Amino acid sequence: MEIVEAVLALMAACVGFALLARHLKLPYAVILVLGGMVLAFIPGLPAVRLDPELALAFFLPPLLQGSAYRTDWRAFRHNLRPILLLAVGCVAFTAGCIAVVAHWLVPEIPWAAAVALGAIVAPPDAVAAAAVLARLRLPRRVVTVLEGESLINDAASLVLYKLAITAVAVGAISPAQGLAQFLLLAAGGIAFGWVVGRAAIWAALRLDDVLLVTVASFLACYASYLAAEAAHVSGVMAVVTTGAVLGRAQHSLPGEIRLQTRVVWEFVEFLLNSLVFILIGLQLNQILARLDGHGGGWVLAGLGAAMALTLIVSRFLWLVPGSFLTHVVPVVRHRGGGAQPWRHVVIIGWSGMRGVVSLAAALALPLDFPFRDLIVFLAFAAILGTLVVQGTTLEPLIRWLRAEEPPHEGGIHPEEAEGRRLAAAAALLEIEARLDDPLEGAIAADMVGEFRDRAGHLHRTARNRGAAAAERAARRRLRLAALAASRLALIAHHGAGHLEAEVLLRLETELDLEELRVRQALGDERTTAQKQADLARKKPPA
Repeated sequence: MEIVEAVLALMAACVGFALLARHLKLPYAVILVLGGMVLAFIPGLPAVRLDPELALAFFLPPLLQGSAYRTDWRAFRHNLRPILLLAVGCVAFTAGCIAVVAHWLVPEIPWAAAVALGAIVAPPDAVAAAAVLARLRLPRRVVTVLEGESLINDAASLVLYKLAITAVAVGAISPAQGLAQFLLLAAGGIAFGWVVGRAAIWAALRLDDVLLVTVASFLACYASYLAAEAAHVSGVMAVVTTGAVLGRAQHSLPGEIRLQTRVVWEFVEFLLNSLVFILIGLQLNQILARLDGHGGGWVLAGLGAAMALTLIVSRFLWLVPGSFLTHVVPVVRHRGGGAQPWRHVVIIGWSGMRGVVSLAAALALPLDFPFRDLIVFLAFAAILGTLVVQGTTLEPLIRWLRAEEPPHEGGIHPEEAEGRRLAAAAALLEIEARLDDPLEGAIAADMVGEFRDRAGHLHRTARNRGAAAAERAARRRLRLAALAASRLALIAHHGAGHLEAEVLLRLETELDLEELRVRQALGDERTTAQKQADLARKKPPA
């Protein structure tokens, strides 16, 4: 019962701190970490310990798969160079800087352990930044780069992390061996993730049940991670690949399944992120209690501040020359345009908060790992420093730089307006194609005016007054066919590169909601008809 009570208490605390963050207009990750620190020092409260062996296996798979599922892979490909420069190049550079600074400040720490520390704190966490960026009108390219970086950098850093742990165990690994292992781990993880993703799609298309498909999606993320780890390849790459495969196939699922599965995943991701951030704060007193042999409080505070400062400075040291090179070296120029404007470089550089992955990786270190307690503390200090300093100042910085895009005339983006026009036009064509049908032609003729009005003015009108049950069912069947045609038109427009994934998701959600309403009406009508038929059968003959 104690574990149940502890989990429920943490969930309640997460809700309270999230509401406080909303009231203070601060990223909820910052408030959760600070709130966890306060709770950790309240006398009488039981200590909450996280099993390091479960830290990565429990929290990481659903968070990575959810992020990969939502990724706009077309935009990802178009911005592949800047994403890889950050997700791989900047991670390796940051890990090296952290290792050098850590070994310089603490000469006793082995180089492999210092590299492990660098790999732990190198990847920024996009959760805190996303809460800020969602409220602002930043250029889509900046958001795409940050989201793509947060997806790939976790995989790159954790592969480097695993190599560092292996190096501690076996003594040393040559650069060639490290590169070979990196490629083997990554390729094996991708293969496992692709197989599990395809199996999950096959199952989802045949289950045709919201609850079962939702459960299967969670089983897929854990199955890909655990199977890859059991085969000694990258579980992180496996989960990311599974999420990418499922994300690309999501349009083939019924709208009801997409909508309800999305709600469940949003809840789980919020809960896991909240629990991880509050657990960061709750670990502070336990971490400090094991650091008696590493100097006094001021020494530890200085080491932690040095780690946080190194993270911030090293990111800009990588970004600024990289942005300059895009001007002078054509081979690294971004597809679709030149280098990022300097304001965008500053925003991307300041969006380097650490969080979920860094904590999970630190706590998952083997218990006999050299300088484990100091590494966990330094990772905690890096997370706390970057979250508090950068997380609380990112939004004011963006507004001060005036990097937001101006609102579009009429309150709607031209791209979205074109998408709405295409959807309405596709629906109208589908209705007009039914005019010659002997059964549905008259009903289609009655509805065609409505859809012509929708195509012309981007709004709907309800025209189901006084219709008989059969006519209502026929109308709803036509609506479902029109919605399917609208969805196919939007997907094709997106595939041709003319519609952003975010806009596609918003328009598709509207179609899914209308489809759900229509299907529920059909289901209710079938239920009523079935009840009437049952009563007729039970009624004794006259």
